[in-house]
Amino acid sequence: MTPKIVDLEEKKLIGKRLKMSLTSNRTGELWASFMPRKAEIESKVSNDLISLQIYPINYFLEFNPNAEFEKWATIEVTDFENLPNDFETFTLEPGLYAVFNYIGLSSNPEIFKYIYGTWLPGSEYLLDSRPHFEVLGEKYKNNDPNSEEEIWIPIKIK
Repeated sequence: MTPKIVDLEEKKLIGKRLKMSLTSNRTGELWASFMPRKAEIESKVSNDLISLQIYPINYFLEFNPNAEFEKWATIEVTDFENLPNDFETFTLEPGLYAVFNYIGLSSNPEIFKYIYGTWLPGSEYLLDSRPHFEVLGEKYKNNDPNSEEEIWIPIKIK
């Protein structure tokens, strides 16, 4: 699986966030609090949802399933006006990303083993310390093996 390399422009996101780890995964709780209220968000760029992760600087140096990170459930907007109560804003800074088109269960870790264990070490890129995210578009179906999503991995040239 070969990704496309994209120089992402700044994105404005509105959503909710929670701290979690792989062993204490609160993704379901996060999205359950976001989805019933997403209609309150104005100025949407599209209906695509963005699942964003912010990892601590040394998160990927040694695998620790108990290490905490911040996860966001968001949608892209044109501006931050009329922010619904209990929602927060996030500006995704521009930068280089490897974009993988993935078909399968989002709970399957094999795609990430491939990205971090095979593709990245064999590429001309290094992992960058910016947010990672997935774009959940029209073809995304939660818990469905035919689900499609884009996985965006922040990179920089070696």
